[in-house]
Amino acid sequence: MKNGFEAFRITRQFIDALDAMGIDTPTEIQDKAIVPALAGQDVLGIAETGSGKTLAYLLPLAAKIKYAREGHPLAVVLAPSKELAVQIHRVWCSLAANTDMRAVCLYGGVGKKTQVAALEAGCEVVITTPGRLIDLYSFGHVFLRQVRTLVLDEADRMMEMGFMPQLRSILEIIPVKRQNLLFSATFPERMEHMAGEFLDFPVRVESAEHGKPVESVIQQWVPVPNFRTKLGFLRHVLDGGWERVMVFCRTRDAAERVSKYLERRRPGSVRVLHSNKGQHSRINALDAFREGEVQVLVTTDVSSRGIDIAGVSHVVNFEIPKTIEDYLHRIGRTARINTEGTAVSLANPAEAPEILAIAEALGADVVRTELPAAVEQAPDLPGERQEIARALDMMKRKADSTYKGAFHDKQKRPGGAKKRQSRSAKGGKSKGGKR
Repeated sequence: MKNGFEAFRITRQFIDALDAMGIDTPTEIQDKAIVPALAGQDVLGIAETGSGKTLAYLLPLAAKIKYAREGHPLAVVLAPSKELAVQIHRVWCSLAANTDMRAVCLYGGVGKKTQVAALEAGCEVVITTPGRLIDLYSFGHVFLRQVRTLVLDEADRMMEMGFMPQLRSILEIIPVKRQNLLFSATFPERMEHMAGEFLDFPVRVESAEHGKPVESVIQQWVPVPNFRTKLGFLRHVLDGGWERVMVFCRTRDAAERVSKYLERRRPGSVRVLHSNKGQHSRINALDAFREGEVQVLVTTDVSSRGIDIAGVSHVVNFEIPKTIEDYLHRIGRTARINTEGTAVSLANPAEAPEILAIAEALGADVVRTELPAAVEQAPDLPGERQEIARALDMMKRKADSTYKGAFHDKQKRPGGAKKRQSRSAKGGKSKGGKR
């Protein structure tokens, strides 16, 4: 069977590598981006998560380098997180399996010795996070004067994480004459400024569905009264046969609590991943989940961007994300290229308006599904009911500028002022007596 990538006139070694990876047809963003990238043009690529952006820039990069060269790196690929850098490196190794080209993956949180040794052995491509690249450059371990291509992956995430100062520093130490490839899943207004700063007359390519959920994701939301009942829902669906599940929480604390609860009931089937974990622990958790050694990966949004794990059947938003972009990236971990998946959002009374607002903004069909009868409605955590009430109060204030709040209404109850005056008078007498 003919491989669709042959139309790009790339050499047989890459076609065979793609066949070995089980890839024979370009996605929309690959079809649009590879030709201008092969021609040496700057490219601005915008496509939804799970659309194959990584291959859209790695394939033309590998096809242009072709074989191992003497000297220093010819290309730098920048990623916002260690996990994404490791994944890009894994894709590169598969793509370059039939060549002698080398890539080195650099990231913080681990010792420099092994990474420095790999750089000294020579490579054509450096795949790295911005901070570690600048760190190694400042000590003279990496030389960038031969770089011909700069790639920025998940560029919107880099802006959100405050990497702009590091990115500008990198621009100052690599050659001015180079090809730039910038890829992003979303393109908010601030990205226009970033693109103008990093790209020279770029070819803009985008998929028709960027900024929207992948059609093959079934989206549901379940009204759940509190945190403990959400835990009960997870236990119920995992006992019911859900096989490969990613559970997203807003905070590290929530991720730890969810993972410990599941681990007590399903020993050995759960791993947790968040920014407070050591680098080796984070990579091991991802690898264990990728290889099917564990059933559930509980994580924060550190894993929502760019992480490609085949066969994720379900994504659970244990807590509703803060932004539409985070929602899109989370649910994009399932229903990867040419597959189907389900995303379920668990919403307490304060979160229900949030998921409905996300659905309305996306124009998505997020179906309400009732809590299974077998899931017992557990009591609230201490202070949880008050926290939900405050969140609802805040939403009402934002929606209606004249709304004074529930606590304001309490002060207007009949007799309220007299009681306060009475308490004040008693307090005054008591203080006076003590004097």
